Amino acid sequence: MSLVSIDVAGLSFKSIVIETPETVEYLVEGGEVLVLFKETEVIIGKGEDLPISLRNKIKGRITDLQKGTLLSRLTLDTVAGKIISIITTNAVDNLDLELQSEVVAMVKTNEILLSPC
Repeated sequence: MSLVSIDVAGLSFKSIVIETPETVEYLVEGGEVLVLFKETEVIIGKGEDLPISLRNKIKGRITDLQKGTLLSRLTLDTVAGKIISIITTNAVDNLDLELQSEVVAMVKTNEILLSPC
């Protein structure tokens, strides 16, 4: 296993992968990789200083909000591009999220997948 640091638009992300630099050629310093994660793995928070153990954080603004009965789909505009999050509608209401709300998207280290470009 490897703990990999990735630069995404000037932000540092971490990913735990099963592979090592010895087993796959794309795990090289300075190499390019695709960073992937499921929309359902993107946690949303509000505020600047969130006391939480998650380290993969990216600030963004909600540009689209589709509220359903149980789940809602948020589209965020971030420095790394568009990020989509699917969270409960109850969470949207509790956090008072609406269009143009500034939020922090977070993804656990073990939920970030890497792929060669």
